[in-house]
This record gives sequence, structure tokens and C-alpha cells, in this order.
Amino acid sequence: MASTKLVFSFIVALFLISLLPPSHAASHSDFEDSKIASSINSQMVNLSVYYEALSPSCATFIIQNLTGVFDDDLITITNLRMVPWGNAHVNETDNTIICQNGRDECSLHKIQACAINVWNDVDKYYALIHCIEFLVIDGKHSDWQSCFNSLGLSEEPILECYNNGTGAKDYGDFTTYICSSYKGKVKPNACKSST
Repeated sequence: MASTKLVFSFIVALFLISLLPPSHAASHSDFEDSKIASSINSQMVNLSVYYEALSPSCATFIIQNLTGVFDDDLITITNLRMVPWGNAHVNETDNTIICQNGRDECSLHKIQACAINVWNDVDKYYALIHCIEFLVIDGKHSDWQSCFNSLGLSEEPILECYNNGTGAKDYGDFTTYICSSYKGKVKPNACKSST
């Protein structure tokens, strides 16, 4: 009963999130002509997936369901935004990130956030996320670095991002990100104090 309720809540959340405008359109190699890409982007479906890197149910969703977006060529009409955060939160005492499934999950969140930020290419970063989540299902998440070799991707820029703390900074100040992206004329109080 509880798992059915959770799955239903997840689907409703995904639907509602898909109605929001994207923070940035994911680039896809099929869109060479900027005029065509601009026209198509306005008609694309926005899909944001918030997930926990070590959650078996999230890993199963990414491996079994979300892969269909690529397999069925739906990615050509989808702005896919992956958010490795899930049930994590920031400890207000020392500003550290606490992940529901422990330190390993926080590390994987940072690695995946770095891949998203460094590559900014949905095909590349989804391939890495898919590989890592497959290892999660197999109980081998500690072998995540093997994904770079098996996919032919360079791990250096991702590890540099991870080691310099950039992967964690992305979560630090949502207010600044939201306020800097907001284009409306009337700013809420939170945006007045963050500028």
C-alpha cells in the first residue's frame, strides 16, 4: 500500500514538474540548425527526475523505465533534467549534505551532478548515470569508476569537479539560483535579500 502511494506520488510529481519551464535545454546532436532547435525547444516536454543514487527503486526506474526515453527516440522531444538529490538535505549546523542512504550515496550524487554540469550533454551524462545505477541494482555501486572505461568517457574532469567541491556547491544556495533565473518584474522578498 505504501509503495503504491509512493509510486503514485512520484508519477504525479514528475507530471507537475514537466509543466515547469526548463532551467536549460539539454543539447542533443540531432538539432544542428539553431532556428529549428529554437522552434522545437518551445514544443518539447520538460521532464525532471529527482532521484536517490542508492535507492533500489530509483535505480530500477532509471534502468527499466527512463531508458525508454532514449530507446524510443523520445529524447528528441524531451528536455530531460536529472537531479541526483532525492531525500538529501543540508544540515543547517555545519552546511554538510546528509543523504538518506549514507555517505556513499552523497558521493554518487556529487559524481553524477559533476557529470551533468561538466558534460552538459544528456547522452553522455545519462549513459554514466545509467551505468552507475545498474551497478547499484547489482550491489556493486563501489565499482562506479569502471563506468568511465566501459563507456569510453574521461573521468578526469568529473573527478576534478568532485574533488574541488563543485558537485556539492550545486546544492548549496537554491535561492540564488532561483532568483537569478527569475525574469519577472516583481521579486519576492527572498530574491531582494539574495542580490
